[in-house]
Amino acid sequence: MTSRRTVLKGAAGAAAGTGLAAFGAPAAARAAGAPAAAAPAYTNPLVRQRADPLILRHTDGSYYFTATVPEYDRIVLRRARTVGGLAQAEEKVVWRAHDSGEMANHIWAPELHFIDGAWYLYFAAGSSQDQWAIRPYVLENTSADPLQGTWRERGRIRTQWDSFALDATTFVHRGTRYLAWAQHDPSQNNNTDLYLAAMDSPWSITGPQVRLSRPELPWETVGFAVNEGPFVLQRNGRVFMTYSASATDANYCMGLLTAPDDADLLDAASWTKSEEPVFTSNDGTSQYGPGHSCFTVAEDGRTDLLVYHARQYKEIEGDPLNDPNRHTRVQALGWKPDGTPDFGVPVADSRRHR
Repeated sequence: MTSRRTVLKGAAGAAAGTGLAAFGAPAAARAAGAPAAAAPAYTNPLVRQRADPLILRHTDGSYYFTATVPEYDRIVLRRARTVGGLAQAEEKVVWRAHDSGEMANHIWAPELHFIDGAWYLYFAAGSSQDQWAIRPYVLENTSADPLQGTWRERGRIRTQWDSFALDATTFVHRGTRYLAWAQHDPSQNNNTDLYLAAMDSPWSITGPQVRLSRPELPWETVGFAVNEGPFVLQRNGRVFMTYSASATDANYCMGLLTAPDDADLLDAASWTKSEEPVFTSNDGTSQYGPGHSCFTVAEDGRTDLLVYHARQYKEIEGDPLNDPNRHTRVQALGWKPDGTPDFGVPVADSRRHR
């Protein structure tokens, strides 16, 4: 299979589960330098062969899980009362790829969000005519239970260009809902940049499409020049956006953008990029290619959790996209005295339960 990036390289709340503050975590949970000694521990990998994971703690107290399946042909959901319970929770297929036309190939990176009383799934998909014509799409379910009811296709999110685009996520900041995503700029000889725009509905953007980051640093351009997989965490007077960079093998790693809480998020100058990656492969724990993260809150209502995927080995035969062993992992997220997140290293495989 041709790599999804090879194709591009040749071209050239909101109480709603979209921001962690919506979960009602007390202020102490978000304090700079919060101690991590009593942080909960989880069995890792949490869910095997599930990449690009999303864990959402809803206002009903349940945790919901979705992720990319290695067959790239469907969207699945799980629900449990605890994070650890997601490992054995029944998995339900809520939507399948079309037999032909749009949304027929490469069903990637679903994200579940609850917005204004309805459930939404954001995902990327190719077509039967061109599996690399990846574009972002949205499903809507007005049932109170996302594992029930009907998922209605709201269609494609229209962006500035008709080009390779994926990894859409949404969040609310100071009363405005935003969409962040990765997309190829047809004028550039790279793969994907990160973009941000305001939304006028859960399936459409309005106003300018602003580029926040382009892969330019050495660690962002190993194998492929990639910025993708954005996700937002709002803490300590700042807006943090994690993202993933480089090829999807052991070089895959995470970067961080930061903006002041009172800044204009649609002004690219408001955002500062960390010069070094914040989360990388680790030989000591035998975890490789950590990335495509999201955040949730632990059962204690206080501890921020980092959710991501990684492999347990470095060497891969053939295209990494054909290797199914990107497993979902979860660990406590620490905080430095200056109020910035302390990602640490991807934890080793463990049999601890909580």
